[in-house]
Amino acid sequence: MIRFEELLRPTPEGLYCPPGDFHIDPVVPTPRAVITHGHADHARAGHGAVLATPQTLAIMAERYGEDFAGRQEPADYGETVSRDGVEVTLAPAGHVLGSAQAVIRWRGLTMVVSGDYKRRRDPTCRPFEPVPCHVFVSEATFGLPVFVHPPAGDEIARLVASLRQFPERAHLVGAYALGKAQRVIRLLREAGWERPIYVHGALERLNRLYEREGVALGPLAPATGLPPGSLAGEVALAPPSAIQDRWSRRFADPVRAFASGWMLVRARARQRGVELPLVLSDHADWPELTATFAELRPEEVWITHGREEGLLRWCELNGQPARALRLVGYDEEDEEAATAPDDQATERS
Repeated sequence: MIRFEELLRPTPEGLYCPPGDFHIDPVVPTPRAVITHGHADHARAGHGAVLATPQTLAIMAERYGEDFAGRQEPADYGETVSRDGVEVTLAPAGHVLGSAQAVIRWRGLTMVVSGDYKRRRDPTCRPFEPVPCHVFVSEATFGLPVFVHPPAGDEIARLVASLRQFPERAHLVGAYALGKAQRVIRLLREAGWERPIYVHGALERLNRLYEREGVALGPLAPATGLPPGSLAGEVALAPPSAIQDRWSRRFADPVRAFASGWMLVRARARQRGVELPLVLSDHADWPELTATFAELRPEEVWITHGREEGLLRWCELNGQPARALRLVGYDEEDEEAATAPDDQATERS
């Protein structure tokens, strides 16, 4: 009987696979890494070799430069790669463009590392695909019963309603550069907003990357070099920090909005000076997390980087064996320290 820890075990560097000799989303440079997605708390530069989806590799190259790793090893969804007898397959995670679950198989044992994931529709990326497994390693960013996120379309409808109610005011939406900004743009397009959407310079490179990958964003315009009092009745997207600093003061009586799952906590919105909180998350909320566990029914759930205690209690009450990994180095909803040089001053995405 193979013990689960023989295939994957937590280490200070991150989850490590001894028989395959690789780490998954390591927090420091390692000889061989499997990267689930491009956010900087999961995708760091300096590894010897990186296995990831082509989109995640493109994101890393855009943020860190083409030489971010000694060797890049692209793997499409569903493609299986062997590492010293361990099979690695990437399955869609529904988090951001290119995001993947790492499916690890060895000697009849299957373990799935979710990375970050959500179960809701997202027009900018492939939806989450459940994979039967013996062990499911789940994030727990919103792992408390209070976190029940509203439909994304409803939140975008609130933004459009505010634009109609206050046509004399600019609407500045704080959105992280990777994933959230592009999702807000696509959802606005689906809601019928056909006018140009203005974007902060820190978002432009990843917007172009998404378009190269086939995600149509519609007409965009730079939100720089505009005269004071500009953008009345228009939408502008920027890193969350920018909507609070001097950059935002040039626009017409701005309505400050912020797209984040944490906007469900009104105290956070007040602390940030957000007038229009948009509860829009790229992570699974409590119902999505618990529904995923109930659907998969693995022999064990391993819970990491988030509100582990609430999910451990749910598992106990529902007869689901579970344990907390308590890995360090992964941040709350997309708020990892951005390490791309031109992002440092303007975003945490």
